Amino acid sequence: MRERRCIRFAFVLCVGIGSSLGALAQGPSPARRMADTVVAKWPKAYLPSLNTPGKWTYEEGVLLDGMTAEWRVTGDRRYFEYLKGTIDPHIDGDATGAVPIIGYPADQHSLDNIKTGQSLLTLYRVTLQPKYYRAAKYVRDQLREQKRTPSGGFWHKDIYPNQVWLDGAYMAGPFLAEYGATFHESEAFDEAVGELILMDSKMRDPKTGLMRHGWDESKQMPWADPVTGLSPEVWARAMGWYAMALVDVLEWLPEDYPRRPALLAALNRTAQAITKYQDSTTGLWYQVVDKQAQPGNYFEQSASSMFVYALAKGARLGYLPQNDEANARKGWAGIQKKFVTSGADGLVSLGGTVKVGGLGGKPYRSGTFDYYVHEPVIADDAKGIGAYLLAGSEMEQADTEAKAQGKTVLVDAWFNSQTRTNAAGQTELFHYKWDDDSNNGFSFFGRMFQRYGMRLAEQKTAPTPADLKRVSIYIFASPDIPSKNPRPSYMDPKTVEVVADWVKAGGVLVLMQNDGPNAEFEHFDALGDRFGIHFNPVLRNHVLTEDKTPGLLTIPAGAGGIFEREHHTYMKDTCTITVSGAAKAALTDKGDVMMATVRYGKGIVYAVVDPWLYNEYTDGRNLTPSIDTFAAGLDLVHWLAGEAK
Repeated sequence: MRERRCIRFAFVLCVGIGSSLGALAQGPSPARRMADTVVAKWPKAYLPSLNTPGKWTYEEGVLLDGMTAEWRVTGDRRYFEYLKGTIDPHIDGDATGAVPIIGYPADQHSLDNIKTGQSLLTLYRVTLQPKYYRAAKYVRDQLREQKRTPSGGFWHKDIYPNQVWLDGAYMAGPFLAEYGATFHESEAFDEAVGELILMDSKMRDPKTGLMRHGWDESKQMPWADPVTGLSPEVWARAMGWYAMALVDVLEWLPEDYPRRPALLAALNRTAQAITKYQDSTTGLWYQVVDKQAQPGNYFEQSASSMFVYALAKGARLGYLPQNDEANARKGWAGIQKKFVTSGADGLVSLGGTVKVGGLGGKPYRSGTFDYYVHEPVIADDAKGIGAYLLAGSEMEQADTEAKAQGKTVLVDAWFNSQTRTNAAGQTELFHYKWDDDSNNGFSFFGRMFQRYGMRLAEQKTAPTPADLKRVSIYIFASPDIPSKNPRPSYMDPKTVEVVADWVKAGGVLVLMQNDGPNAEFEHFDALGDRFGIHFNPVLRNHVLTEDKTPGLLTIPAGAGGIFEREHHTYMKDTCTITVSGAAKAALTDKGDVMMATVRYGKGIVYAVVDPWLYNEYTDGRNLTPSIDTFAAGLDLVHWLAGEAK
């Protein structure tokens, strides 16, 4: 296996958040230019390539996947608003009716219709509005009724009995995995993984490692091989769907999920095969992957983008070796050269996407080489743009993804262990947690670490030396008080010693306190005091109205040796810090210490008066673009990742 583990101040914010910190001072990335083009030219996903604009289709879903990915790597609220503005017209009121999604063709039992359901999950996770849960559950319930082949694979559609298509891997797999993670359903994990592993075992050519587009388990279709049931050729986009599904499902699976190693092995086999057939000159892939020299074959954009995405994301998250990231870079460069054109208005166009590809049906599609190379190729195709944006979102992280590869950043879930009830009636941890996409969560903060190839983890018990053995960064945020958690866990002397010893040995400790009325100080200060950092239980930067001016805070360039550029950020309702001994102020505002650092043995401590990088103020939805907390967070994480050992 190849795995490696309403503001009154007008501040100026650079618009280009790219793959490295240096890109912050440059123009927009290629993916951001494309996302801006989508917003400008095709409101609510009404692209000309769609046969039925405004209808619930998988093409719309793939486009929204790309816009969501670009939102997550830039913090640009417009991309989230595009997602929400596209999905909301599909929802019937508060989604309490028998059919909560307007025009949803449930009677088709088509895996294609599952794809856009993942956007419902994103909207639920961010807003916590029950209507999105109810609509997502409707999609999930369709899958419970989906017909299956004798081996357990989903029929692609009712009209394609006993047929498994690689397309279905991406249509259903990531939705199932995210649903399982969101609503704590292990069965959804089992279904997603089972489908992908079945495809790996039945649809892969043992000679090339490539995968055929379709498999008819009944062996009745004219396109099916009478012995294997497989379709004749390797269609690039079909393999692209499968490759993307693998990395996306893996991202949602628990690390201790029993069949995770098998899925990682399937991804590595897939990566080995697609890199073998990557064109050495252009970095692109052909429409029929393994017949590069056959007349009529051509380079295809959507598949090339899909392969770039899967390789780059797999390398960044440690599923694939680092040399696969180099293949992704080469492919991305080829895509820009071959398929992207710019207009005088600054907007861009994306060519080279084959419009459709299927098997059987009317008119009949034979799955032969001649069939695939004669399907229409169009520009500005919704699914092609979606794949391009997904690839671009990874390329925006490519310059940093190897710099702390495989190191672990741990967030406390013991001294802050608040719970809430989700829309499904389940109790779950929230508040400053990696997997919380709501205003309270740290999901954007966590993704900043993942830009450096870091692994995210939560500490749900008092830490022991064994727990911290392989941890590079440990984050404590806003310890509980009884009004927040009826049974809080308080910092204790044993934990202070365990954490201090870990820092002395080279750990990077992050202490993020809160304001006096909302966090515990007496016990928690025992930890900070060990390093000469004392949090004062006062209330500063108090914001009472829609006027957020009292929470504005400027971070000068070079502050504390941490921040490379000046940032205009926001910290609402904070405490202050008093430093002593070797501890030093890293940021002072109006005489109050707001951030501090101290070297301690081989390690370092960073302290701040607020958990200021939670989603409400980093994901772009709640503050004006003049407040650049997202960019400030990237600067901080760059420094923290550089300190990690």
